[in-house]
Amino acid sequence: MARPTAPSRALSQNFLADRATARRIARLAVPDGRQAPLLLEVGAGKGALTDHLAPRCRELRAYEIDRRLVPVLRHRFARAPQVTVVGGDFLTAEPPRTAFSVAGNVPFSRTSAIVEWCLRAPALTEATLLTQLEYARKRTGDYGRWTLVTVRSWPRHEWRLVGRVARSGFRPAPRVDAGIIRIERRRSPLFEPAAYESWRRLVELGFSGVGGSLYASLRRGCPRRRVDAAFRAAGLDPGVLVGEVPPERWLRLHEVLGA
Repeated sequence: MARPTAPSRALSQNFLADRATARRIARLAVPDGRQAPLLLEVGAGKGALTDHLAPRCRELRAYEIDRRLVPVLRHRFARAPQVTVVGGDFLTAEPPRTAFSVAGNVPFSRTSAIVEWCLRAPALTEATLLTQLEYARKRTGDYGRWTLVTVRSWPRHEWRLVGRVARSGFRPAPRVDAGIIRIERRRSPLFEPAAYESWRRLVELGFSGVGGSLYASLRRGCPRRRVDAAFRAAGLDPGVLVGEVPPERWLRLHEVLGA
């Protein structure tokens, strides 16, 4: 019979074991001198990160899907009145209606779903997530390439890669290193809400996959002369691949093609 806290492969558990990394993530999530009014931790595990987040929060809700670990967490933080341990799936939680942030050591197999949850939450101010390094680099443009998820959300959210964590910092050690990403909701969106729908349509059309060619994809929904004018305004070559176009160039494309 497995020990109560033995890692579960089905839940993609790799517990954070390096205290210095836990302190670092907590500082990134809630900088020194600040206190988070409400923070949701996803994947609290055994509480390594929770321990460093708790003093920085007026209210901390620590979500843990593994029922075996919930009593461990509740015992560990019994004397921390600001910490509420929630036994259950973070993805089923209703986003708070008041301003809140998210932090956590994200199960690699559930990263995309958790990020989408964060992006959909209207009151989210920022998310600090420990993810697979490959995911973090792709989503933040660290390879010099950009993904649909990042570009589509760019007018409302800024993405940054803020750190790397060696696989040796986990127990058990995963096969790959991890990255720390920050997703911050812009205080002032880059354009009005009414324009966001045309932005979404344009970006999804551009990523619709005509051989990876942004020009060819946009031509399926826009007249050639307008696409040519948009590419000139953005300073783009018609042969550019869609993933090579940074969000700032997309903004110029939208100025011409958004209508």
